[in-house]
Amino acid sequence: MTGAPVFVCLTARGADLAHRLAASLPGAEVRGRQGRVADVEVLFASTGEQLRTLFAERRPIVGVCAAGVLIRTLAPLLKDKTEEPPVLALAEDGSAVVPLLGGHRGANELARHLGELLSVAPAITTAGDLAFGVALDDPPSGWRLDNPDRHKDFAAALLAGARVRLEGNAPWLEDSGLPWSQDGDLTIRVSEQTGEPTANTLVYRPASLCLGVGCERGAPVGEVIALARETLAAHNLAEGAVAAVVSLDLKADETAVLALATTLGVPARFFAAARLEEETPRLANPSDLVFREVGCHGVAEGAALAAAGPEGVLIAPKRKSARATCAIARAPAPLDARSLGRGRGSLAVVGLGPGDPAWRAPEAEAAVRAAGDLVGYSLYLDLLGPLAAGKTRHDYPLGAEEARVRAALDLAAQGREVALVCSGDPGIYAMASLVFELLEREDRAAWHRVEIAVVPGISALQAAAARAGAPLGHDFCAISLSDLLTPWPVIERRLRAAADGDFVVALYNPVSRRRTHQLAQAQEILRRHRPGDTPVVIARNLGRPGEAIQMIGLDDLDASLVDMLSLVLIGSSETRRIARGDGGTWVYTPRGYGAKSRATSEDAA
Repeated sequence: MTGAPVFVCLTARGADLAHRLAASLPGAEVRGRQGRVADVEVLFASTGEQLRTLFAERRPIVGVCAAGVLIRTLAPLLKDKTEEPPVLALAEDGSAVVPLLGGHRGANELARHLGELLSVAPAITTAGDLAFGVALDDPPSGWRLDNPDRHKDFAAALLAGARVRLEGNAPWLEDSGLPWSQDGDLTIRVSEQTGEPTANTLVYRPASLCLGVGCERGAPVGEVIALARETLAAHNLAEGAVAAVVSLDLKADETAVLALATTLGVPARFFAAARLEEETPRLANPSDLVFREVGCHGVAEGAALAAAGPEGVLIAPKRKSARATCAIARAPAPLDARSLGRGRGSLAVVGLGPGDPAWRAPEAEAAVRAAGDLVGYSLYLDLLGPLAAGKTRHDYPLGAEEARVRAALDLAAQGREVALVCSGDPGIYAMASLVFELLEREDRAAWHRVEIAVVPGISALQAAAARAGAPLGHDFCAISLSDLLTPWPVIERRLRAAADGDFVVALYNPVSRRRTHQLAQAQEILRRHRPGDTPVVIARNLGRPGEAIQMIGLDDLDASLVDMLSLVLIGSSETRRIARGDGGTWVYTPRGYGAKSRATSEDAA
C-alpha cells in the first residue's frame, strides 16, 4: 500500500472510531463532513467530491460509512485496477470492515490490520487469497510478476481445479496453499533468465541483480541505457530481475544514470568511493586510472558487488562503451533496494498556504508524505498535524532561517528525502530563495547533487485578497516593510515607485514589537498619490483560529490595528468598495472591462 490511509467520516460516532484506529497507522488522517463532525484535521462540504479527490490522488480510503456510498460515488471512476488505490468500507460501530477495491494493493492487508484491532473478521472476498492464501498478482517485496497479463487466465484455471508445478525457488510460493504437482498443467517459473514463457506459465523475477554503472560527466542517456541492456542480454538476464542501478555517489545527479533507473523502473542507489574501494580484491578489472580520478579501483564492478553484499557474485564483468561502463552482480536472495547505499537525496521546499489544511495544495501534501525528514519553524511543523506522524522533525525557532536551510540541504546531501516546510508560498518572502542563494554562495558539490523541487502554496496576499473580494484584479506588487535584511531607504524607494505607478500594494511584515513607525511612513508615501478613502484590507491570522478581516480607508490606517501576524493590502486609485448583501463590504480593483464594454457599444452604435 502506498501512503497512509484517509478515514472519511460522515458522523461523530464514525470519527471517534476513526481516531482510535488511525492512532495505529503512522500518517493516517481523519476527515469529517462539515456540520456533522468536529475535532478532525480536515472538514469537507461534499462527501462525493472528497472521495473523488482522494481517489484521483490515489490515497488509500477508509470510508466510515455504508459501502453503497463508496460504490455509487467511485463506480464511474473505475478504469484500470492496477491504478486504483485501496478502498475500504468500515461500519461506524466497528462491526465490519470490507475491502472494496485494491485488495491486492494493500486493501486486504489494511482490512486484516483493522479487523485485528476491532476483533472482527475482515470480509476479504478475493478468490486467490481465500482459496490458496496467496495473491499471485501481488508478490511480496523483492519479487516481480513478469507477465501479469496472463494472471487472470492462470488464476481461473487454478480455481477450476488445475494443478501447478514450480520451477525454481520461492519460499513465499512454496509455503502457500497452491495445489503443487510435479506433472501439473500449469507452471510457475522463478528465474532471472530471459525466455518466452508458454501460455500456461507465470514467471516471477527475484530482484537479486545489481546493475553497476560508471560514466563520464554528461554521458548520453541513450548510450548508457543501450550499454546496460546489451550487458543484460549478453548474459540472458531479464530486466525484471534488476533490483537497483548502483554507482559512485559522485554520480548521484548524473542524468544518464538516473534515466537508466527510471527506464528499468528501479531505484538508483549510490556508494562512497571508500566503500567501493573495499571491493577491490573482488574486482575482475581493477583500474589505477579510475583510482586516481575518483578514489576507487572500479565504479561499475565495485558498486555492483557492494550492493550484492559479501555473498554476492560478479556475473557480468565490466563492459565498456565510448563513455560508460556497466557490470552486474547477483545477490544470494532478493534485495530491498532502499537498504543499498543511499539515494540521491531530495529537498522539497513546501508551501503550506496560510494555515487552513483546506488551502493546502495536494502536491504539498504529497511532498510531505514522501519525506522522511521535516525541517522548519516549529509552528509550521505543528500545522502539519498527522502528516508529520512517523517522520523525523528538525525544529527551529523563528529567525533561524539560514540554519534551517543548511540543515535541510545537509540532510538531503546524505541521501535523505527532506521537506523544508514554509507557510504561504515558499517563493514569496520564504525559504526557497535562500536555498538557491546558499547553493550559489557556498557552491558545495554535495548540495548541488541534491534533487530540489519548490512546491507552491497559497500566499498570504492571495488568501487576503480572496477573503476581501478581488483587490488584486489589476496590477499589484508586494513589499516587505522589514528592514532586517533590506535597508529602509531601499524600501522607501520601492514604496515611492509603487505609489507613483498606482499599484495595489501588499505590505508584508508591516510591524513588529520594535518597529511600528515604518507603516506610518508607508501610509504617508502612498497618500500622496491616492485618496484618503482608498480601500485598505487588514488580514490577520489567515486560515487559522482567530482569523480577522478588517476593511478601512487609507486615512484610518494605524499601527495599532496591525500586528506581526497581519498582512495589509492597500488599493490603487481604481480600487472600489461595494456593499454585500449581508451588510459587509467587498473590495475589488477593476481591470478595465467596463471601458471595453462601452467602447464595444459605441462601435456597435
